[in-house]
Amino acid sequence: MENQMFTKFNVLYIGSDNTIINQFVNEPEKFEFVSAENGLLAISLLENNKFDVILCENNLPGMKGFEIHKLLNSNSAYKKIIFFLIVHEISNKIREKAIKEKVDDYYVAPLNITNIYDRIRFLLEFKKRTGKTSTETDVGKEYKMPFIKRAFDIIVSGTILIILSPLLLLVALLIRLESKGKVYYISKRVGTGYKIFDFYKFRSMSTDADKKLLDMKHLNQYQSETIADEDINLDEKCPECERLGKPCSPILHIEGRKICENQYLKIKRKDSKSAFIKIKDDPRITKIGKFIRNLSIDELPQLINVLKGDMSIVGNRPLPLYEAELITSDKWSKRFKAPAGITGKWQVEKRGKGEMSEEERKELDNAYADKNSFLGDIILILKTIPAVFQKENV
Repeated sequence: MENQMFTKFNVLYIGSDNTIINQFVNEPEKFEFVSAENGLLAISLLENNKFDVILCENNLPGMKGFEIHKLLNSNSAYKKIIFFLIVHEISNKIREKAIKEKVDDYYVAPLNITNIYDRIRFLLEFKKRTGKTSTETDVGKEYKMPFIKRAFDIIVSGTILIILSPLLLLVALLIRLESKGKVYYISKRVGTGYKIFDFYKFRSMSTDADKKLLDMKHLNQYQSETIADEDINLDEKCPECERLGKPCSPILHIEGRKICENQYLKIKRKDSKSAFIKIKDDPRITKIGKFIRNLSIDELPQLINVLKGDMSIVGNRPLPLYEAELITSDKWSKRFKAPAGITGKWQVEKRGKGEMSEEERKELDNAYADKNSFLGDIILILKTIPAVFQKENV
């Protein structure tokens, strides 16, 4: 096979994280990499070098990440350089400020270099065509919940909690009798507009379930493996090239045949770092936990989240932080424009119909974000009732 050819990007990293530095140094075919420990050193490098992208740590000695961005943005010579902010823990406050300050994107370390590479290429083309940054697109717009939807949520959640209070007490007692620990489970979730909130459920797993998760990655149904080069169908046409009538990206020469880079990466990279986690026949689930999961009783405490306004009855499922961190592209972050909900399109449409791919789940989340209505929510609620009794728990 001939050597793969990539578009090479000039990257300036402002920071001193050796892990990040090594990630870029180890990809010499994709990046021309230069680092500076602080903003002053970075500015001196910018005076004599041309960069496609700046990756800047938020917490730096002296000028902070946002201050450096503001300074560079005031200079027409540097204003068009892509600027990524790097943080080491997810923060809704920082993300909101990044949108307000028109930072092109922000990432939580450790970085996924493949995602960074694809993002740079996308933004360079995006800016070339529109002159805008990604934070100026509709992805960053705040979702406003309609009054009728919010009123419906309050009435329904409050009524159900009152009616089912005896059942809730019984379930809590059974959980406590089976295993020691709290009867409820609270985790941080990311909902509408990347808002982070406390998410409530009945505990259905052993108390050390989170600690066991890393040892069980191989059981993740959404985890996909990288396709070997010999398994790639080089005759498969790229729809974007067909539409444009010319290559949409650099041409690679593999085994004597040609394939555009976008199509090659699309086929080859079913990203090994899956954004969703689901484990079939999870051994961490308790006996009572399995029962309440099958009937979705474990979800009932989320009605408290609905009352508080963190969630709605219908919407896209709020994601754990480690899942939300992996969804950074405009294509998939669209799901966060919709309300977070207890039930939604993928719970109804795929439940009981076998395994669902990560791609399918994302498409359904985006479909709801693109088109949702109060009448549509009522229909999804009515479909949820029979779906609850399906065997497959998605």
